[in-house]
Amino acid sequence: MKNYKLLTPGPLTTTETVKAVMMFDHCTWDEDYKGITQEIRRKLLELAQVEETEYTAVLMQGSGTFGVESVLSSVVPAQGKVLLLSNGAYGERAAKICQYHKIPCIHISQAYNKTPDAAEARRALEEHPEITHVMMIHSETTSGILNDIQSIGDLAYAHGKTFIVDAMSSFGAVDIPVKDWHIDFLVSSANKCIQGVPGFSFILANRKLLMESQGCARSLSLDLYDQWQGMEKDGKWRYTSPTHTVLAFRQALKELEQEGGVAARHERYQKNMDALVENFEALGFKLYVDRPWQGPIIATFLYPQGKHFDFKDMYAYIKERGYAIYPGKLTDADTFRIGVIGEIYQEDIQRLTEIMKSYMDTVKER
Repeated sequence: MKNYKLLTPGPLTTTETVKAVMMFDHCTWDEDYKGITQEIRRKLLELAQVEETEYTAVLMQGSGTFGVESVLSSVVPAQGKVLLLSNGAYGERAAKICQYHKIPCIHISQAYNKTPDAAEARRALEEHPEITHVMMIHSETTSGILNDIQSIGDLAYAHGKTFIVDAMSSFGAVDIPVKDWHIDFLVSSANKCIQGVPGFSFILANRKLLMESQGCARSLSLDLYDQWQGMEKDGKWRYTSPTHTVLAFRQALKELEQEGGVAARHERYQKNMDALVENFEALGFKLYVDRPWQGPIIATFLYPQGKHFDFKDMYAYIKERGYAIYPGKLTDADTFRIGVIGEIYQEDIQRLTEIMKSYMDTVKER
């Protein structure tokens, strides 16, 4: 199989050392393994800048969506109502989760290249006092936009609402002081900015609110409280855990620390993004999102005007030369996406630029 690097928002290109630790087959009942789970949980709380007396970490089998569904289906009570602020496909997926579980939801949807409107959210909270929870996406990889969760967290706190954040593709590379921003439940995934591999999501939870959610779950396998109870006791997962992914994640956490932590990783990703945008704009591509809102994770570019441009053809050309990019995920514009996270560096961005320039030289005018 021809090897290539992933320029995607996760799964992403991992280090050889992260991949190497997965060669070991670990027993889930082993005390050493349960200790690894506990080590990971403690480290996640450190990254979130919270104390173990106030917050706790729960690991949940499955992708990031499993984690989001676990939170929504477990912590919103039968008489609860969610205010969902969305500006992309992942916010819309959260609305679908609410629909499946028959959770009342006021969904305020914004254009994909605009951030959620705090004034509109305030009006909703004032007009609907029955709202119990507010939810939004931090890094919306549909477009690459980085939403302002701090101001919405302040708003939710001022109105006495529980705040849920999907920080799938930002946690570990963007500084998120969870308690200071009034985040009660944060969801992320092993295969994103911490640079592990797919297999589980994790939830950072306000300990008091999680305890109050006992008995609220609408799903057996996604019951967040029950999952937490087992882990809190001795680190045991309720059902079969993704052992190889867990070992890889512990190694990835070590490598994050060796790199210099969240600040250093953010700096590398941001430099990658700055170089990507500058180089691609020089080639004639335009960003879908305004620069002030462009996050350091993934960028969405509009198809070039006046060219016979075919994404599949471009994708194959780039992949043959060592990189895989992403198609667009929009309905109102023809776009493609390029991620800059994982084991990606300045030289990769420069090489991609050369490949894209070469490809564009082959594309004919309309």
